Amino acid sequence: MDLTNLKPASGSTQSRKRIARGVGSGYGGHSSTKGNKGQKARSGASIPSWFEGGQMPLQRRVPKYGFKNRFRTEFKAINVSQLAELVESGRLEAGSISPESLREAGVLAKGELVKVLGDGELGTALTVSAHAFSKSAVAKIEKAGGTATVAEARPQTDEEQ
Repeated sequence: MDLTNLKPASGSTQSRKRIARGVGSGYGGHSSTKGNKGQKARSGASIPSWFEGGQMPLQRRVPKYGFKNRFRTEFKAINVSQLAELVESGRLEAGSISPESLREAGVLAKGELVKVLGDGELGTALTVSAHAFSKSAVAKIEKAGGTATVAEARPQTDEEQ
């Protein structure tokens, strides 16, 4: 062992310079790396990113109109013609169609609710289960010899049954 092998003990040296600890620290002096005067040089200076220096903020300048219902139920719309195409292509079984089978086919995402709309024609009899139906969709499904049943919004767990 000689003087070339010596190193400080772990934890005894600082990895960064400490601000405002005197002129000798390198980051001391009258401003302590904060520049000269101004709002950000003061103690406790934290200005939100949306603050515009007292100017009328954007969210108050922009006109507001209309109404957005927070409690609206959002449905994924699927037409009768899309159901017929999925059955013809083999992505869905011809017997019964449910939200679970639509999820497996990649039509619905997890947690999405489905509403069947009546655009297009249906040639085969299908038993369709969905969260909502339009009147024309129910008419077209029943005209083709199938049935339309409304499914629950979410499946019940074992504890709820």
